[in-house]
Amino acid sequence: MGARRDAVRVLLRIALRNLTAAPVRTGILGAIILVGSLIVVVGSSLLDSIDRGMRTSVQGSLGGHAQVYAARSEGALELYGGLRGESLLEPIEDFAKVKEVLSKVPNVKQVVPMGIDQAMVATGTTFDVALERLREDVRRMEAGDASPERLRLYASHQAHVRRMVGLLGEDLQQARVIADLESREIKSRMDEFDALRRVGGEEFWRDFEKDRYRALEFLENRVAPVAMENSFTFIRYVGTDVEAFFRAFPLAEVAEGRAIPPGRRGVLIGKQFAEEWLKLKNARRLDQIKDLRDRRGKTIAKDEELQRWVRDNRRGIREILLQLDPVSADDVAARLRAAMAVAGAEPLAPQGGPKTERGSAASTDLEPLLVRLFETTDEDFDAKYRIFYEVVAPRIRLYKINVGDTITVKAPSKSGYFSSVNVKVYGFLQFKGIERSGIAGMMSVMDLMSFRDLYGYLTREKADEIRRLKARMGAREVRREDAEAELFGAPAAPPAASRSEAIDERGLVLGAADRAERAADLSSRVYAQEEIDGGVALNAAIILDDPGALRPTMKAIEAASARTGLGLKVVDWQQAAGTVGLFLTLMRGVLLFAVVIFLGIALVVINNAMVMATLQRVKEIGTMRAIGAQRAFVVVMLLVEIGTIGITFGLAGAALGGVVVRAIRAFGGIPATTDMLYFVFSGPSLLPRLGTASLVGSLVLVVVVAVLSGLYPALIAMKVTPVEAMATED
Repeated sequence: MGARRDAVRVLLRIALRNLTAAPVRTGILGAIILVGSLIVVVGSSLLDSIDRGMRTSVQGSLGGHAQVYAARSEGALELYGGLRGESLLEPIEDFAKVKEVLSKVPNVKQVVPMGIDQAMVATGTTFDVALERLREDVRRMEAGDASPERLRLYASHQAHVRRMVGLLGEDLQQARVIADLESREIKSRMDEFDALRRVGGEEFWRDFEKDRYRALEFLENRVAPVAMENSFTFIRYVGTDVEAFFRAFPLAEVAEGRAIPPGRRGVLIGKQFAEEWLKLKNARRLDQIKDLRDRRGKTIAKDEELQRWVRDNRRGIREILLQLDPVSADDVAARLRAAMAVAGAEPLAPQGGPKTERGSAASTDLEPLLVRLFETTDEDFDAKYRIFYEVVAPRIRLYKINVGDTITVKAPSKSGYFSSVNVKVYGFLQFKGIERSGIAGMMSVMDLMSFRDLYGYLTREKADEIRRLKARMGAREVRREDAEAELFGAPAAPPAASRSEAIDERGLVLGAADRAERAADLSSRVYAQEEIDGGVALNAAIILDDPGALRPTMKAIEAASARTGLGLKVVDWQQAAGTVGLFLTLMRGVLLFAVVIFLGIALVVINNAMVMATLQRVKEIGTMRAIGAQRAFVVVMLLVEIGTIGITFGLAGAALGGVVVRAIRAFGGIPATTDMLYFVFSGPSLLPRLGTASLVGSLVLVVVVAVLSGLYPALIAMKVTPVEAMATED
């Protein structure tokens, strides 16, 4: 035992003496190992952090720990959309049974029904909104409301429409200067232009009081199309049991408004979607400029994109002008002038002059004041940003859809025809940590009953409506074999007595209040949990008590599905993420590939260096063999040398890697420059963390590579005989 200890001591002493005797060779090999250890430690930390961020984003927003859907589906489930659009899933016909079976599987905490798709939402143009207010005044006045407040609102809203007509007329005159008046498109719209000229005259408004409904119909059908604004948008949403959804997904929160009451119908619009697509464009561009200046340190003076947004804002004030009635325009102009004077923005002096259909003299000053407001520089941006949100924003419609609105959602049903539902907007939804991500932030949440109505799935209300229609029309069921005789062979029924009814003209111009009133019965109804569960869903999220036991639980779910005949396909959160999950796999593959390539290069370089060093030490090795050193002793000596270099410089590289990881965190992390990276990082930047497992694993990997690279030179040294070594000349 003592002899062996002495041999080990001698072995280590010789190995260390050899390392210090050749400092250049030791330094070169050590530098390679140090850099390799540094890259492996930093790369593994980044990879672990990306994996953690992706898991947080998917599991906390839509994915859960696993997902189930009908195995007979044509396509695969892709929660965040795929290259071919939405997933082509067959419905789960009886979600209540699925929930009952899967809830009994060990480790399953919650089963949440879902149905993800896109739908069209009518938002209306600015002109439509103004007409809606005027129409509501007319409806109430026709019903007998002649209060001073109603008359004041009626006069204000009528003046607003006249002002908008005047602005549209000016836009048309400018367009005529550059347009080809003989083109087919212009000729096809001459009737609309003639209608706009007619409405711009005093005669139309004198006759307005004689037949208000006819005048409103003319404005809506003949004049409103001239505005040429988008009157609808598309939303991507998930139909779900809303209460269960918020319990299952901890990142989901209501950013504005309130949650849909339990058991009620309603919708929560994605906050990021509202910011990108529903917000006034000028306001959105101001927000983007502020974000890039504050978060990334960009300046208007040096950044071309910011300069372009400033130019677009100066040219994009028309929508603000259209929204303001004459009284509001006067008020905003006066407040802007005062606020900009305090901010030192040198506002224009009031011009004065007579009133026009666009408003008073003060309102004619509004356009140049707005131009001056949006003409921002790095020096005055913060002040003008504050002025916009304090003075202008509270007096205009900042979003096309607001909390409390009742919106009409339309989509093709499973039978191919378009169906629609009216739902109340209870608030704006966001996911904590990934608020700015377009992947999750664009998602809206709708109640499951409205989802089933929208896509033609039979609900209790639909069944009741069908029964009422059958009773009203005298419809009855017939056997298939009797259908031809019933349709064509039965004697004709006597004609029903004709009767005349008055046409309800007011009903022909229903407004938003009427739509809300008609939807009130459905929106106020509270559905029991059995009604919510007792119907179809397209997929379901599975939440586990112990996420670490995901794979065994998935196998148990598959077994339960097969045993009960549910016909479900089970996928984990990454597979359910679809293209987003593939992106994570790609990033992981790229990082691993880079590490493998570097380690491969290091292996070759270290191997070559050790081979050269071994060949240079042939005489030394032969001398050692001649005085009694065995082959195994020589091999172990060389491996100890390279192992010592690997451990020493590997530890140094790991320590340096830890410093780099901490430095990345100290400087705010790696910024997420795209929506995809924002989602993958689960935040605005990637903040890597140095884990013990990754640190130890990286160090072991580097040492193993170093030892393997020294194995071949050691085998060469083992074959050297004392006679060959002593015969070698220097």
